[in-house]
Amino acid sequence: MLAIFQKQVAHAPQELNSPRSGAAKPRSPDEILRDFHAAHPADAFSTSFGGGAALACVGPRACPAASGWHQRMFCGLDDIYCVFLGRLDNLSGLIRQYGLCNKSTNEALLVIEAYRTLRDRGPYPADQVVKDLSGSFAFVVFDNKSGAVFAALSADGGVPLYWGIAADGSVVICEDREIVKRGCGKSYAPFPVGCMFHSEGGLKSFEHPMNRLKALPRVDSEGVMCGATFKVDTFTKINSMPRVGSATNWAAWDEGI
Repeated sequence: MLAIFQKQVAHAPQELNSPRSGAAKPRSPDEILRDFHAAHPADAFSTSFGGGAALACVGPRACPAASGWHQRMFCGLDDIYCVFLGRLDNLSGLIRQYGLCNKSTNEALLVIEAYRTLRDRGPYPADQVVKDLSGSFAFVVFDNKSGAVFAALSADGGVPLYWGIAADGSVVICEDREIVKRGCGKSYAPFPVGCMFHSEGGLKSFEHPMNRLKALPRVDSEGVMCGATFKVDTFTKINSMPRVGSATNWAAWDEGI
């Protein structure tokens, strides 16, 4: 899975950006996308959008017996696209919850439906919707109509996910550490578990939505700054009014962040 979003679409937290040093220079989005295809020459496919976004995925022919293999899906519906990695253990229950009758509904389509519910001001806060997803997963959603980005990583850490900043400031999200490392130089880090990212609301913990996230600098084996990790600050609460009914839209995400 690979997702690249230019600055006009999404901004990564500024703490993720480390000063350039040594030979680890970030690459352009096109170079990163080519690296992804080169790493999976027989199975990778990608699509680019005019607004400054690109999504890529490895097809189903990838060997399930390979070490670290996770189910991969790429779906689109009503100009909303989702790249999904992993599994949802409660998929059947969620299909009933969202009133989906199509037996072919998979995890990626379910996530698109959950996103549409949030976008159209559903009755639940975003953190609760993501927390209802049980399993090991990572996903990235791109809404081509609104230009919005929505990504999340399950709290169990069962699926690897990394993110970083490309040479032009684009946000790069990928499960392949080496691709992110080569593409983003020193400006990369593991995506924080139990967290979600939205292009308008930023990064937030869906496990502990009332707590702020604290950025902790990362230092590599050479003693050089290398992005930042984000941890829940148990001592700092977000001051916000209780979220009730249709008022729980994306705007509430910004409270206290």
